[in-house]
Amino acid sequence: MDNCQHVTMACCTNLADFYERAGAAGKIRYYDEVVFLDREGRRAVLAAAPLPPPLHLAPSFLMLPFLSWKDKSGIGRAMLSIARRGGAAGNGHRGATMLEWLRGEGQTDAAIERVWRSVLVSALDEELDRAGAQYGVDVFWKAFLKNRRGFEVGIPSVPLGELYGGCREAIERRGGKVWPRTTVRSLRIESGAVAAAVLDDGEEIRADLYVSAVPHDALLALLPAETAAQKVFADLRELRTSPITGVHLWLDREVTQDACIALLDRTTQWIFNKTRLYGGAAGTKGSAKQAAPGGQYLQLVISASYGLVGKSRQEIVDWCWREVQESLPAARDAQLLKATVVKEVAATFSPVPGCDRVRPGARSPLANLFLAGDWTATGWPATMEGAVRSGYLAAEAILEASGRPRRLLRDDLPAEGLSRRWSA
Repeated sequence: MDNCQHVTMACCTNLADFYERAGAAGKIRYYDEVVFLDREGRRAVLAAAPLPPPLHLAPSFLMLPFLSWKDKSGIGRAMLSIARRGGAAGNGHRGATMLEWLRGEGQTDAAIERVWRSVLVSALDEELDRAGAQYGVDVFWKAFLKNRRGFEVGIPSVPLGELYGGCREAIERRGGKVWPRTTVRSLRIESGAVAAAVLDDGEEIRADLYVSAVPHDALLALLPAETAAQKVFADLRELRTSPITGVHLWLDREVTQDACIALLDRTTQWIFNKTRLYGGAAGTKGSAKQAAPGGQYLQLVISASYGLVGKSRQEIVDWCWREVQESLPAARDAQLLKATVVKEVAATFSPVPGCDRVRPGARSPLANLFLAGDWTATGWPATMEGAVRSGYLAAEAILEASGRPRRLLRDDLPAEGLSRRWSA
């Protein structure tokens, strides 16, 4: 059972490259249609039409049954505004939240809630009134406007442990060693450099170079107080975090054939059909919480789940199961066999306006310590793409410091159609 569903999009070029390197590319299934369900049970499908970007998704948006013509025309104007500026939020929006940007673009309440929020809260793991405008604009530019394939959703067909298992094999094949289930308690600093990583049992691991890929608050906890007081590290205390909640449901029967569904006007944001994604298995291999034969395993995801942090797991299960039954008619006759909740209170960093000011680069003030993590200066919000970019940037910094500079970062998908002309 994974803590939370990982997804990618075709616009995540570095993540795709990483999956190739890890031998996991064949374990990602891409979907060129995204299904939406509103509170009234109305279904809509987002798919590309044979039109040049940024117009390729316009027919799908025009067919959305839960938006009025005023909603749709406003969305269209905002989308064209983004495309004509090549993905820039525009002058006067430095320091603005995404909600302030949308209000400035004349978006209706329905458009904000049912289109912009449904996409961006999941993509940014943050509410629109907290997230920086440029991050939200960038998501729509790269995923929905710049390239006709950018919006396609890629979902792993295996649990995360199997998806990333190739990373360990790749390291060991090159003579490296991996210590699973090993806790680093602190970093010992001498003469402005890391002298050793100190493990829980007191053992020390010494190396020429060190890469930290832990969350920013975990890194601060590893450093001596005098080192953590240095500006680059001290600034990390200004980074805020956002919660994510994953709800796992095992049912006695199939209630949907869709691989994933975006729910509108609900607490539950996404339903992932793990049975279909895993090729028909009702539960993960070896799990004691498998559904009965012919049953179904669903995972629900709620990003920026501030309202659930203080609720009990049973309250969350009851609430989300009720939403599933209200959204999927076939679920009303189903029996919930097992359920569990995974709450991550500080799941990701929050992309608030101005956070780039305190996101560090790959080089740290310590001579042999390099920084990775989606919270570093990647240009992306807290996504798997941002995480991979941080790793590539750290590797580039190490190669440069070693006198062997090399570019590892992959280019974004190219702009196509009218978007290519406008972004030139």
